[in-house]
Amino acid sequence: MRNQLTKNDVEKIKEEIEYRKLVVRKEALEAVKEARAHGDLSENFEYHAAKKDKNRNESRIRYLERMLKTSEIVSDESKDDEVGLFNTVELYFEEDDETEKFKVVTSVRGNSLKGLISTESPLGKAIMGKKTGDRVEIKVSDSYSYYVLIKSIENTHDDGSDQIRKY
Repeated sequence: MRNQLTKNDVEKIKEEIEYRKLVVRKEALEAVKEARAHGDLSENFEYHAAKKDKNRNESRIRYLERMLKTSEIVSDESKDDEVGLFNTVELYFEEDDETEKFKVVTSVRGNSLKGLISTESPLGKAIMGKKTGDRVEIKVSDSYSYYVLIKSIENTHDDGSDQIRKY
């Protein structure tokens, strides 16, 4: 599955890669060098912790670079009256008799606990392009689905506050 990124996502990822290569990498190497100077490496906790931090940083850099290489660039533009990327949508869940607000985001920003639903999620896929007042079936699996009613669509834009997922 290819991650969908906007131009802003790509810029954020490039900035993080650059920061990790120029700042974090240098600090991590210095920490390893300093811990190594403390003597016996087999029982040196600081050395092992510093190596772990250095390796975690290198892993994150590789992860982000791979994401850029394999991603698909998508537009964040949509019609004013349709659900689109970065819009905040108020949904009425018929089964639960509850109303909730969600912001539709790219897959690398999705976090349902913070009200951010990915365009790749069953809910995100189903409501994309729909309009206020539409009743939409959300297919979770072959044996289960539920309905939501789109109560309102607020045209919001990417303000840069939604973080890129860690892993």
